[in-house]
Amino acid sequence: MDRAEKKELVTELNDIFSKTSVVVVAHYSGLTVAQLQNLRKRMRDAGASVQVAKNRLAKIALEGTDVAPIGTLLKGPTLIAYSDDPVAAPKVVAAFAKDFDKLVILGGAMGTTVLNPEGVKALATMPSLDELRAKIIGLVNAPATKVAQLATAPAAKLARVFGAYANRDAA
Repeated sequence: MDRAEKKELVTELNDIFSKTSVVVVAHYSGLTVAQLQNLRKRMRDAGASVQVAKNRLAKIALEGTDVAPIGTLLKGPTLIAYSDDPVAAPKVVAAFAKDFDKLVILGGAMGTTVLNPEGVKALATMPSLDELRAKIIGLVNAPATKVAQLATAPAAKLARVFGAYANRDAA
């Protein structure tokens, strides 16, 4: 890489670290290219991204961001997973690490909070933003459904009573 490419990469990484809500750092030593491509595909499907960058350049890019304390994790062959959804990247990385034990979660950051490996795994067990939205909509719709059922219940009962009298008269 020449100097201009390095400067561009640092700027791109700094933008990523400034805008994303969660960053996960992991060692990937021992993973094959096919396994890394599989991880990238899973991350893309979940709305997250993964990037391998030189540690020195990533540390420079971390300066001035909220997630700067994770610079101490950048030692050895590391990859950086990030997403706007606070649980998307940790969920995919934790699931991938469970399948492939060569991927070792080192930690991460969510906003200004630094996460250890257990914190990343705990974040991975939380429901995603879409799942939470669905639960809230379900809770909001539940009372309306109950009201509709209660409003139609007396009419349904009357219809059954009239039907029973009609059947009895016909017999």
